[in-house]
Order: sequence, then C-alpha cells, then structure tokens
Amino acid sequence: MIITLNNIKLYAYHGCLEEEALIGGNYIVDVIIHTDFSEAAQTDDLSKTVDYCDVYEIVKKEMAIRSKLIEQVAMRIGNALLSNFKNIDKAEIHLTKIVPPMNGDVGSVTVKISVKK
Repeated sequence: MIITLNNIKLYAYHGCLEEEALIGGNYIVDVIIHTDFSEAAQTDDLSKTVDYCDVYEIVKKEMAIRSKLIEQVAMRIGNALLSNFKNIDKAEIHLTKIVPPMNGDVGSVTVKISVKK
C-alpha cells in the first residue's frame, strides 16, 4: 500500500554557490510512502495510518536546513520519516531543483532516494 504526496512546492537555499545561499530557489518534493493502512481503511481511524500533514511538516522542516547538496536533503527527509513514523516500511523521496544555476538551459535536476527500515 502506498501514500504519495505529489508536488510539494517549497522555496529553499540549497546549493554549492554562495549566491544560492543568499537568493535561494524553487524546489518540488514528491514523497512515496510504503505502509500498511488496511486497518485505517476499515476503521476510518487516522492513528492507524500515516498523517500526510505530518509528512508535509517534516519535509518543510528538513528543506529549511541549508545544504550544499540536494542529495543530503533528500536523505535527511527519508531518515526523518522513518524516525517519526514506526509504520513506514519504505520511503522514496524525489527532490527536484527548478532551473539550477548551470552553464546551460536546464529546466530541473532531480535526485531520487529510497530508505527502508
């Protein structure tokens, strides 16, 4: 069973360039959570599943911590999800940096990580 949060849009200050620390940029995060929510589906009980409002808050908190590499940010998000939710078996994080500062016309760069218990 999977819960997916799509297109979480955040502004953050990640990157190797000093300008990125000052100016920041736009990011999109997708979170794919593997969990058994069958009891929640039967009982309509939020405590038997993963509250996606809490997932959003974790993503937002981790994105607010500056890193040079989005690879590190994605891993932090994944590890924080596993730490905060005992019922997550696996989490996949897709972190996209929109219009990265490069010597070329690149629309976005995405890193994808997967963490398991």
